[in-house]
Amino acid sequence: MLRIGQFTDTFLPVVDGVGRVVQAYAETLSAMGHQVTVVAPMYNTGFQGGFPFELVDFIGTGVPGMKQYKVGEAMLDAHYRRRIRMIELDIVHAHSPFTAGSEALRLSVVRKLPLVGTFHSKYYDDFLKATKSESVAKMMTKVVVNYYNRCDEVWAVGKNTAEVLKSYGYEGEIQVMPNGATLRSVNPSDVEEVTRRFSLGEDPLILFVGQMDWKKNILTVLEACAELKKQGTAFRLILAGQGIDMNAIRGKLAELNIQDRAQMLGHVTDTSLLDGLYSRAAVFAFPSLYDAAPMVVREAAVMGTPSVMVRGSTAAEIIRDGVNGYLCENDPKDLARVISGILADPEGRKRIGENARETIPVPWSKVLETAVERYERLVALGKEGKLKNKHLRIV
Repeated sequence: MLRIGQFTDTFLPVVDGVGRVVQAYAETLSAMGHQVTVVAPMYNTGFQGGFPFELVDFIGTGVPGMKQYKVGEAMLDAHYRRRIRMIELDIVHAHSPFTAGSEALRLSVVRKLPLVGTFHSKYYDDFLKATKSESVAKMMTKVVVNYYNRCDEVWAVGKNTAEVLKSYGYEGEIQVMPNGATLRSVNPSDVEEVTRRFSLGEDPLILFVGQMDWKKNILTVLEACAELKKQGTAFRLILAGQGIDMNAIRGKLAELNIQDRAQMLGHVTDTSLLDGLYSRAAVFAFPSLYDAAPMVVREAAVMGTPSVMVRGSTAAEIIRDGVNGYLCENDPKDLARVISGILADPEGRKRIGENARETIPVPWSKVLETAVERYERLVALGKEGKLKNKHLRIV
């Protein structure tokens, strides 16, 4: 049995991609017999029991313009300090290079523990959007690279994601550790429920699930749907998620005159409702150029729904065009062309959806068997005194 710390800056009840990955790690590793502790900023001061793992959170403050996220300094929280002292760990795993990652680094130094760092996101894009300055974004990206240089082992969620980290200047070895999925069957009653609740009728459903943030290339989906409407194609569009651009997206729906075909659901936490949406969808439209290894594409595949993604994007690494999904150019008219062909070929999309189900989702248990092997190797190296000589200074 290993005692594993999972460190993340996003966690329940926030369920963005990284937070959901950490939740899956914690639940699956616990089921495998390991003792897991999740360390994250405090998101909910209410009752937090019922997890098969320990949650040790620290006081967090909101991020301007991104109310769903929090950051904090763990060592300034006396209650956190008392709790973490009581928890023994064999290895720490950081899923963020920021506040939670800094605490993972600190613990790895003071306790002489191996540190794994997973690279999940295109941080340069985030920095550029937040600061509007290329020079500042590059400087901040160097801080990220500096963090991963201090990890004993670096993982990336896909080959393309590893290339992104290398493009930032990281020169060390990177292990590809893909995201998994929770395999389950389609429940017809879930499909009936979403059809009834959202008055979908017989119209084919185009679905997007993710942050309501323009960086997800949502505008391309909206403009493609406007093009489909001009062509007289019957469809419904559902956007599920929350984010900083919700109001702007709602305004764009009206500007494009597709508000009568579209619904914005906000943050959806009910798994059966999400499963019903994925199952009911004719296609999952996810043209993001930002995402690395999106969980939502895997979840759509679990429900037998094919995705359409942008050719050559990092997110589309798992898609084979016309085999287990669809690819388009980063252009609304081309996305509309592809979706139009999908909607006109129900038998073809069913076949491709089944291929997606067979080839894309990998059970978390299988993914984490490999992760545990690497954890055990690092713990053994630590006992032999062969880990990096890390220090606390991050920048």
